[in-house]
Amino acid sequence: MGSRWILPEPPSVEAHGLAAALEQPLWFAQVLVTRGVETPADARRYLVPSMAELHDPNLLLGMQEAVARVLQAVAKREPILIYGDYDVDGTTATVLLKTAIDRITPLDSNGRGSSLVRFHIPHRIREGYGMQTGVLGEAAAQGVRLVISVDTGIRAFAAADECKALGLDLIVTDHHLPDGIAGIPDAVAVINPNQPFCEYPFKELCGAAVAFKLAHALLHAATKPPADPAHYRTVEFTALWDKLLPSLLKLVAIATVADAVPLTGENRTIVALGLRALRDPRQGGLRALMDLAGVSVDEENGPSATEIAFRIAPRINAAGRMDVASDVVRMFLTRDPAEGRAIAEKLHQLNEDRRNVEATVLTALEEQMVALRGDEVALAAAGCLVLDGEGWHRGVIGILASRVVERMGRPALVIAHEDGQAHGSGRSVPGFHLLDAITAAHSEAQPVIFDRFGGHAHAVGFSMPSDRVSLLRERLAAYAAGRLSPEMLQQRIEIDAEIALAELTPDLLKKLRLLEPFGHGNREPLFLARACTIRDEPKILKERHLKLCLSAGDDTQVSCLCWSRAVPWPERLAELGIGQGSIVDAVFRVRENKHPQFGGAEMELCDLRLHESPDVP
Repeated sequence: MGSRWILPEPPSVEAHGLAAALEQPLWFAQVLVTRGVETPADARRYLVPSMAELHDPNLLLGMQEAVARVLQAVAKREPILIYGDYDVDGTTATVLLKTAIDRITPLDSNGRGSSLVRFHIPHRIREGYGMQTGVLGEAAAQGVRLVISVDTGIRAFAAADECKALGLDLIVTDHHLPDGIAGIPDAVAVINPNQPFCEYPFKELCGAAVAFKLAHALLHAATKPPADPAHYRTVEFTALWDKLLPSLLKLVAIATVADAVPLTGENRTIVALGLRALRDPRQGGLRALMDLAGVSVDEENGPSATEIAFRIAPRINAAGRMDVASDVVRMFLTRDPAEGRAIAEKLHQLNEDRRNVEATVLTALEEQMVALRGDEVALAAAGCLVLDGEGWHRGVIGILASRVVERMGRPALVIAHEDGQAHGSGRSVPGFHLLDAITAAHSEAQPVIFDRFGGHAHAVGFSMPSDRVSLLRERLAAYAAGRLSPEMLQQRIEIDAEIALAELTPDLLKKLRLLEPFGHGNREPLFLARACTIRDEPKILKERHLKLCLSAGDDTQVSCLCWSRAVPWPERLAELGIGQGSIVDAVFRVRENKHPQFGGAEMELCDLRLHESPDVP
């Protein structure tokens, strides 16, 4: 099934007015309008984010109870356990909350500063996802009296019960969707913008951002005179907040990008300010990791969200996928540059290991995908794909589920079997709520399928007995049959504006930077160029990618690189009858080539069609 091009509407009155008010080209205003920015005032807020746009953390249900209990623990010098998760979101949340609590902890009776906070990051393979009761028992035996979960815990009912039995107070901070039937765990406080009755105005925060909100409220409460009702106006708070804010923003920005939450509203503000703070990494471990990832920054230019997503985040995630994610926390916390660099180098190597393991499993998955493509009846009946194999590494199945969705164009679960147990991860397509799908499959009849599961609309994770995978496949097929529409399976290419090749200049690159950060929910603009000529014979790279040169009637020439797609480019070109000399319409993103001799704007092709094709609007 070919992709469907969604062409932009003719420039609206709002777009023309915005272009004039901002003194920007019409395409720039069109991009803003398609993102709901229609007035000059809205545009200035969008283009120049500020801390003033962040909501009061006390609007989160449970915040006041959580702050009171943490301050009580600090005053009584009670040991605190932060229970995190093994991904970027969970590890950075652990670091920033520990940093904030340490900062408000007074000196002990001997005039010494010592941390009350310890942390636990579960081992993906040995412990699995979520809060484990055994860890809580060990913490209680060591004197811990308060447990704070970050990026986890919203479905940790057994852990909450265990905390009560052990005499531990529990604060849950999370962003995942709660159980629609069981509700939320019994705890001193639950902070989650998605929990029932929480009226917080922005629901798309990641786990580290929820922890950031708690840190914000804690720092304010710890520095505000008891009788002062003013919100964040004390000299003490301002001094402390201004000192800590850059380091906290760096962490929450990395997590927000890595967790693929929408870059709209508060998230856009957090990431924009965090990327600005990352111009000066300062902390030795982070600086070393950026160097190893090939991400260069200076006083004027921080990393892009794309660099965070594809260079920084994979190296951080590699620790949890392949080894022990607690190393990430230590890397961010250490003040020893040598130790920070040593851990960063370890993460870099783990990421190389992850790539090798991923390639091995992907080969096995490709065999299953080829078989499915060759059986259209089975593919249509499956709806949501369930691909599984024995001995696959659990740490890479989430990444590979995304690869399957990209190549097959439909929701997919990838499952690894080991000793009769199955661990799976799933990704979806727009419009198909994957958590609803596996929830229905789990509980629609006996026996129930999963031992544990959770997630959200686009991504899920679960564990189950291996002998129930066939049952899961059957139930998901039945569920998808009435809900997975042909429109969901057809790739939609939403074009923002039409431009000429001659407009691909350094000035256009500068204007695109004003619209950053880009990511999920605030995608990079897609442009359409019509009637372009393919000058040379298209070059196929590594059997899947494509390189070509396009020209326009004014002799403008632009280099174009095209990465692999669901249908490999050689097949796509043959299908369309496209080759040297063909006149095509091209949909593309704009990229900057930083080569000292051949630098400038170039195209990253998303799709192309013959210009004379009757199905091109």
